[in-house]
Amino acid sequence: MKFKYLFLLLALLMLLMPAEGFSQCAMCRAVLESGDDQEVAKGLNNGIIYLMAVPYVLIGALGYVIYRKMK
Repeated sequence: MKFKYLFLLLALLMLLMPAEGFSQCAMCRAVLESGDDQEVAKGLNNGIIYLMAVPYVLIGALGYVIYRKMK
């Protein structure tokens, strides 16, 4: 029952995250605005998504292991 409330709290906090968390850094923006090469922009966006997804996958896996141990 505690895990249900913890999950709901974490989901609510993720939904309330400010939009500034999704903005680009100054270096990334400078690289993308300086040229017309769409391959660089596509690769940069893929790298950002990869770096963003890894912590969520690790935390999800850890949560699943803890859930299975408690069950």
